[in-house]
Amino acid sequence: MSKLSPTLKKLINSPHARPGTIPAPAQISAVYSIIAQEAGPRNVGLKAWFGAATAATMTMNSPESLVQLHKLVSEQKSQKESVYLAELIREIGLKCIGFNGIPRTINCLGEFRAGLPDDVRNALATQPRRSLKSEVVPDILTRGQSLWKSIYYPFETKLQERLAESHPDLPVHIIEGEYGNLFADPTSPSEGVVPATVGRVLTSIVAVACLRAQTGVGPQVVSHVFGLRKAFEDGTAKTDEIDGGEWLASDEGSIWLIGVVDRIVDAIGKGDGTSFAPGLKAKL
Repeated sequence: MSKLSPTLKKLINSPHARPGTIPAPAQISAVYSIIAQEAGPRNVGLKAWFGAATAATMTMNSPESLVQLHKLVSEQKSQKESVYLAELIREIGLKCIGFNGIPRTINCLGEFRAGLPDDVRNALATQPRRSLKSEVVPDILTRGQSLWKSIYYPFETKLQERLAESHPDLPVHIIEGEYGNLFADPTSPSEGVVPATVGRVLTSIVAVACLRAQTGVGPQVVSHVFGLRKAFEDGTAKTDEIDGGEWLASDEGSIWLIGVVDRIVDAIGKGDGTSFAPGLKAKL
């Protein structure tokens, strides 16, 4: 295979194209710590604010910040708890594919794993849970339709039809591939590790965090804010006990949640906003 010319490699990696991940700013641990302190009086549990922070940080493409988030929350925790928190970050990161795309998840999860302490990294699950086998496909399809309906009811059919007008396979991929085999938690456990499940409520929190951190997708933020509320209206929230989840579904709670995301974006972006799709800056 021919090699890339030095000129082409230089162009691909030119600073104005922002080719790399975003380093952790010096104050990011303090930002996470303040969010954790605010969560306490609001009765927002660790899983809720930690999940939102993880999703926003993934969207900002800052694996170094993910390592700092894990380190902050793992202090005073047992090794088993630290492994669980790392697995939760990995599981949320995987689900971020459905909102942010594959490349950022590849970047963040790879560098995040490399930055973990050896004892945590070596204890992580190594067996996949989402392999498509004939015997599990019906369950995946059922989970996809169920989650889709829960989030978008009573407009789930109308939305599906509208998406099909854009491309007939668009709702097929979204509902079967994303909702069925990605957003809905798989039933098979990870070998040797208690699986970190994201669940119905936290999936909506992750969706709001990712989409808010992107910018440009306001209608989808609205949809998933409503999706979070519907989890408590249709009873699916009972399958996913998230402390503070119902408050986050309220106007006051959603305002705080969005504010959390904005602060993380501001800190990692150093005041320049999101790194998701800022466009190429003019070459000086």
